[in-house]
Amino acid sequence: MLISAIRPSAAMSRLSSEGAFEVLARARALEAQGREIVHLEIGEPDFETPEHVKAAGMAAIEDNYTHYTPSAGIAPLREAIAAYASQFRGISPPFGADDVVVSPGLKPLIWNVLCALVDPGDEVVFADPAYPAYSSCTSYLQAKAVPVPLLERTGFRLDLDELAAKLTERTRVLILNSPHNPTGGVLTRSDLETIADLAQRHDVTIVSDEIYSRNVYGSEFISIASLPGMRERTIVLDGFSKAYAMTGWRLGYGIMPAHIARAVALMGQNTYSCTASFVQQAGIRALEGPDQPVKAMVEEFRRRRDTIVAGLNAIRGIRCATPEGAFYVFPNVGGITPDDRRLGSYLLEEAGVATLAGTYFGAAGSGYLRMSYANSLEHIRVALDRMRAALANFAG
Repeated sequence: MLISAIRPSAAMSRLSSEGAFEVLARARALEAQGREIVHLEIGEPDFETPEHVKAAGMAAIEDNYTHYTPSAGIAPLREAIAAYASQFRGISPPFGADDVVVSPGLKPLIWNVLCALVDPGDEVVFADPAYPAYSSCTSYLQAKAVPVPLLERTGFRLDLDELAAKLTERTRVLILNSPHNPTGGVLTRSDLETIADLAQRHDVTIVSDEIYSRNVYGSEFISIASLPGMRERTIVLDGFSKAYAMTGWRLGYGIMPAHIARAVALMGQNTYSCTASFVQQAGIRALEGPDQPVKAMVEEFRRRRDTIVAGLNAIRGIRCATPEGAFYVFPNVGGITPDDRRLGSYLLEEAGVATLAGTYFGAAGSGYLRMSYANSLEHIRVALDRMRAALANFAG
């Protein structure tokens, strides 16, 4: 057996994988064997990209928008993003194009923003559980991850007292994600006001991941950047994947003070060079075209949310809060077993229902599952029926 002499760097050991793609790979393997799997593991809208957006992308290719662009993105898209984000978030004075960086998906921006802000030994504070990229990037940069638990009893909002206790002179960045992945929790205006006060008192930069800003089912969306004194110390991250069902197009953006935008664009120049030019043209049309497809998707997500929450709460041993945003439920399965990974594996192998264990998102996710309701009502009902039958035979 030939053993390769090529060894990965020590830094690679500080990266973690994303559970969603591990589960997806196993689910696809089962499908290749002829199994029928209900996919509730991937956070991807099952709707088609709106027709006017697709048409704009295809027209852009025909018009030869197929060449390099500036690393920060083309000026017309950055102007459209600045105008949209200012109006949607109630920002005054409005953002400008120089405050915007475009990227091929939001994840590169998460990495490039943290790379531009964080030095080894700095502290990065974020929720537990949380989107795995936050922890992975923090670890890679040799910074210290400081988790703050979310509280199920308050709709998975941050424990603000614990947050205040964990801010130190080494705290460089506080990452917010509201609406939240994986729990669907939404921070209130009161929460954000308290966080804004803490950030200003401790001189902390806020990185606000607002990718689910259009997926809110209760009150209107509130960005911390709109609060007094926060525009200057907040980096807003958003994109087109969730709102416009454009996951495969890979189009994200960040809004930040212009001098930080230049640094983040430089990171992009050194990694992905630029975002596909025809995709950027489609992004302009998404922002400036009809908004009805987005609203229709949100209403359908609301119906699915209500169905899956009611169905899960009807299963013995499961307790499921009603999420206020995103398109995930985060049921407490501690009444069945504390081993959420074993339960998730059992549901996939025995019931053909793909979910994610809560511990994929952090230690505080223990005893929970994340389930995406970005799937049809028919498939959600099939999943609930299968889970109910399979759990009757589960030996906790």
